[in-house]
Amino acid sequence: MADIPISPGPSPARRDVLTRRIRLLVAATITYNVIEAAVAITAGTLASSTALIGFGLDSVIEVSSATAVAWQFSAADHAVREAREKTTLRIIAISFFVLAAYVTAESLRTLAGTGEAEPSLPGIVLAALSLAVMPILSAAQRRSGRELGSASAVADSKQTLLCTYLSAVLLLGLVANATLGWTWADPIAAIVIAAVAVKEGRDAWRGDSCCTPMPSSTLPEVSADDCGDGCCGSKEV
Repeated sequence: MADIPISPGPSPARRDVLTRRIRLLVAATITYNVIEAAVAITAGTLASSTALIGFGLDSVIEVSSATAVAWQFSAADHAVREAREKTTLRIIAISFFVLAAYVTAESLRTLAGTGEAEPSLPGIVLAALSLAVMPILSAAQRRSGRELGSASAVADSKQTLLCTYLSAVLLLGLVANATLGWTWADPIAAIVIAAVAVKEGRDAWRGDSCCTPMPSSTLPEVSADDCGDGCCGSKEV
């Protein structure tokens, strides 16, 4: 059986293009999440909604993750960026764990009957907007991170995708609260999301979020659940 050639990864010119693209995507993610956090926390406070406040704090954690990746890719030298990879992954992993702990605590508190949230139209609009925007940012960053072979960029894209799930949970919870009075739907679904956050945090801590770089000419199309098993594009032959 002939040996399978090992891909050398993207060329230096292509790597520079991907690096600039990731910087732009990270900047867009940070900007959006800063606005999202301010709106969600304000609307949540006015409506006494722990779900909205929690969503806003999730946006703060998302900003910390994206900032970590921005710090890594702020280095002009590729070797320096690689040296920062492990630290960046650890920061992302910790943010996942903090998010999971907070969501779990708030969900249990809500299930225990502590406080009732009022309907929030701004919260519903924000959740719907995030549900539309976050998958686009996540897919674009994941595609670039996979081609570049950057575990931290892929891990950060996963956290952006997790924000999409939280947006869906928040939207369902707010709509159910406003129309049906189902106060239990949001915390139950949020606990499931917290479990996913723990898994993603564990994968990021171990550096399982990506694999070796792939040449752009052979890069497959990326679906929403790619990299879910911790391997980016590697397949047994």
